[in-house]
This record gives sequence, C-alpha cells and structure tokens, in this order.
Amino acid sequence: MQKPNLTFAQIINMNLGFFGIQYSFGLQQSAVNPIYDMLGAQPHEIPILNLAGPVTGLIVQPIIGAMSDKTWSPRFGRRKPYFFIGALLCSIALFFYPFSSALWMAVGLLWILDVGNNTAMEPYRAFVADKLNDEQQPVGFQAQSFFTGFGQTLANISLFIFPLLIVGKTGALPTWVYASFFFGAFCSIASIWWSMHTTPEIPPSAQELAHMKANKLNVLTPFIEIAKAITSMPKVMWQLALVYLFQWYALFCYWQNASKSIALSVWNTTDTKSEIYEQAVSWTGLVNGWYNIITFLSAFTLVWFVKKSSPKVVHFVCLVLASVGFLIFPFIENKYLLFPAITGFGIGWASMMGIPYLLVVNAIPKERYGVYMGIVNMMIVIPMILQNVTFGYILQNFLGNNAGNAIVFAGVLLILAALATLFIKSEKPSGEISITQSGGH
Repeated sequence: MQKPNLTFAQIINMNLGFFGIQYSFGLQQSAVNPIYDMLGAQPHEIPILNLAGPVTGLIVQPIIGAMSDKTWSPRFGRRKPYFFIGALLCSIALFFYPFSSALWMAVGLLWILDVGNNTAMEPYRAFVADKLNDEQQPVGFQAQSFFTGFGQTLANISLFIFPLLIVGKTGALPTWVYASFFFGAFCSIASIWWSMHTTPEIPPSAQELAHMKANKLNVLTPFIEIAKAITSMPKVMWQLALVYLFQWYALFCYWQNASKSIALSVWNTTDTKSEIYEQAVSWTGLVNGWYNIITFLSAFTLVWFVKKSSPKVVHFVCLVLASVGFLIFPFIENKYLLFPAITGFGIGWASMMGIPYLLVVNAIPKERYGVYMGIVNMMIVIPMILQNVTFGYILQNFLGNNAGNAIVFAGVLLILAALATLFIKSEKPSGEISITQSGGH
C-alpha cells in the first residue's frame, strides 16, 4: 500500500515528542557531568559514571524495537505505548534528579532517566519509517534532527539563563539546577502527548496481523528477533557500524570534557568546586546551546544537499567540519571565539541525528523497522560503553588528565569516522533522486 504524503505540519506534529526526549538528553550532555563534579567525582571517574546511557541503550532499545514490531492495539497503536511509558519514566527521573544529595543517588537516577529515554527514542525512529513514504523519509528523519537541536538548545541555554534568575543553593546543588530539570520533566511528557494526540498510526495489513497472531509476543520474542536480525543484517549496516565506532566514542569525549576544557583555556582553572568553574559550566551551556541552534537551523538544509549529492557525501563533509571544530576548540582563550569553533559540530550533529538512517532504511524490511532501528542504536552505544570503560585510563595515562587533550583526541576520531564513511557502498535507485540510498549488498 502506497503511504500518502503528509503535510509539513503533520510531519512536525508527529516528531514534536522528539523535542522532549532531546531536552532531557541536552541536560545529560551539559548538566549531569558538572553535577557529578559538584558532588565530588574525580576526573578519571566521569567516564565510568556515564555508563548508564550506553548500557541501557544497548539493552533497552533493540528489545523495545522488537516488541513494538510485534505490538498492535486498535486503541493505543504500535509505537505509541512505548513513547508514553518512556516519557513518563523520563519525567519522573528529571523531577527527582536535583534532589540528589550524594553521587550514588545522581548515578542511580541517571540510569532510570536513560531507561526512559531509550524506551521512548527507539520507536520514534521506526515511527518515521512506518508513517512516511520514501520521498518524505529524509524530511521526517531531519525533523527529528531539527528537534534534537531545538530541545538541546533550550536545555543548554537554561544552564545560562536560570543561574542569572535563580541564585543560592538548595542542598548540595545550585538552586537553578532544580528549575532546569523541572522544566525538562514537563517538556518530556507534554511533547510526547502532543505527538500521540495529533498523529494516528497506520494499522497493520491483514497479512501483518495474521503474522502477529501466529507469532505472539512472549519473553523470548525480542531476543529471538534480535538474533535473527543480526545474522541477516545488510552489509551497509556493518559499514555504518565502523563509522559509528569512531563517531560516538568521540562525542562522549567532548561532552564529558567540554566544561573543564573551557574552564582551563578561558578561565585558567581546574578547580571544579570554585565559583569560576560554575561560570565555565554556564558558558558551556551557551556554547552547546549555540551548536544546537546551528543543528536545527541546518537540519532541513541538509535534505537539499542530500538530494543534490548523496547521504554518504553529506555525512562525510559534516564529520570533517565537526572534527575541525574539535581540533581548535581547546586552544581558544577568548570565550566568544568558542562559538564559531563549535559551529562545525552543530552542522555535524544535524547530520549525525538524521542522515545515516537514510543509508539503511531502504535496506531493511518494513515489518522489522523496530528491531533494526534498535540494532542501529546498538552500534551507537557499544562505542559509548567502550569509551566509558577505556577512556578514563587513556585520559589519566596518555592525555595527562587534561580536558583539552581529550577534545583534540575526539577531533582525530571524527576524522577517522569521516574516512570510514567513504567506504560505505551505496547506489542511486534507478529513476529516483538519491535521497534514500541503501545498497552495499
């Protein structure tokens, strides 16, 4: 059955829930690690304390994807029940996060937050593939990239605005932290509710329903589906996995060290308990907010470039721009010059959150969108877990516990990711503009 074209407004409505998910993720990028610092964590401990995101992503997303493939309710839909449960968990964790009085409590709540984020995020990728035809999928995935930038922009700007409006401390943390996380709790559930309210799901065909009834969901179903999908995975996905290995290892190096790098290069301090460091954290919020502004401003522009060339070429160029920004970032002493430096990463982030899915979506069967989007996420979180486990040792023994060196290291890894992108084999579907390439097998 040919899927009907949706209006641009309908595509925006269906993806609005991604805004709430990404506001939460923006707080994780820019606020969680400074909170760890304020609660007494040592620099080399930060990577291992960030294990929650990748580990829950590795476990939760493919399982939720496989389950949503086998789910259908005339009342609740296929993907929507998972959106809602995930958003609810996110809101609860965000609300209670600022009340963390000790490091162990902050770490525990981060695990709950990431379970919620991953439960909500994976079905959203499959939701776009479910609803949109080949022609509109680039716009759909880049709409998610747009809301990634927009949500994370607000999250990061809140780290600058709220300290100006709300002073003092409540418990072990500055009071403004409470406002940022409370607002995130509201955004998470409200934006998901809007998408659920405005966007009906496409019912499965009679054949799909018969298949679901013949293969009912049980405890083992997700694991069987994941194993089957991996053994028959298209070659293009293995090629993308190599890109993601370098790409996502690099991003965690940046997010974990941005505040400390800025504190060192601009304010010349390594004291994470000083008021000067709080200024650096606030400025990092602005810098990260800026790259996310670039992300949502450039997201739909990348669709035009994809049509003119290919997803592979666009992603290669965007990764190179991001790597250049990282390589010069730690050497900038003027805090205002950090904004042009991080602009390249903003463009790269817009590509990372949407373009790679165009390389694989046509290579996978539609009835298995959920499980394969979960496997793509496994390719994201395995490098993150590797980074969390290994980078503390690398930072301490090879990079001198220097946050600036960590970001240069991230820039080198992004160059390797860009080169690996060139090895992805893709070809234009005959008679169509190259906007949904797959290939490689």
